[in-house]
Amino acid sequence: MKKLIIIPAFNEEKTIGGVLEEVRKFCPGFDILVINDGSTDGTAEIVRNAAGVRVIHLPVNLGIGGAVQTGFLYAREKGYDAAVQVDADGQHKPAQVPRLLEALERGEADVVIGSRFLEKGSYQGNAGRRLGIRLFSLTNRLLLGQRITDSTSGFRAYSRKAIEVLSREYPDDYPEPEAIYILKKKKMRIQEVPAEIAGRRGGKSSISFLESVYYMVKVFLAIFVLILRKQE
Repeated sequence: MKKLIIIPAFNEEKTIGGVLEEVRKFCPGFDILVINDGSTDGTAEIVRNAAGVRVIHLPVNLGIGGAVQTGFLYAREKGYDAAVQVDADGQHKPAQVPRLLEALERGEADVVIGSRFLEKGSYQGNAGRRLGIRLFSLTNRLLLGQRITDSTSGFRAYSRKAIEVLSREYPDDYPEPEAIYILKKKKMRIQEVPAEIAGRRGGKSSISFLESVYYMVKVFLAIFVLILRKQE
C-alpha cells in the first residue's frame, strides 16, 4: 500500500518536532505530509527543516477542516491507498498507527477510528465534551444503527475510497462527528479500534466548557441537516 500520514498543524512549535520523530520511528513505509495551517509561531520553520517531510504551507488559517481536507486532496492527487490523520499536539500515538491500518489492509473497513472508550483508559475531557461524546454515541446508534463510541476522535485511518469522498466533501468546523454521516451516506464501512490518547504535550485546548456546548449544538444541527438532505 502507498501510505500517507497527514498532520494538520497550527501553532504547534512546542510539539511538532517530537511528533515527527515518533512518526518516523513507528511508521516506516509512510510518507509524511504536514499541513501548516497559517501558523504564526515557529511551526513553519521546524517542519521546513525536518528531514523527509513534505509540507503544504497554507497562507491563512483555514481551521482543522480545511487543513485536513487539503491533506485528502493531496492524497487523492498523488494516488495514496491509505492515509492516517495524526494530530500535531502529541495526543495521538504514532506507535498505534499499525493497529488502525489492520482492518484497511484486510479489506474489512474503509475508515478506522481510534477510540478512547473501547477500553478503559486515562482520558479525561471537560464535562461539556464528555456529555457531547455520549450524546453523539447515542445519536449514531439511533440514526446510523451502529455504535460508534468516539465520534470526536481525529485519530483515523482512511482507505482510497474514503479519501476520494472526503477530498470532495469535508466539514469546515469541528468535522469529525459530521464526517461519519457523510461517509455512511456514501456506504463507507466504519470500524473502531482501541486507542490510547495522551494529554497535550504543549499549549492548551482551544475548547472551553461553554465552547464544548456550542460545538455540540452546532454539530448536531449540521448532522440533522445532512440526514435530511437527499442522497446525491
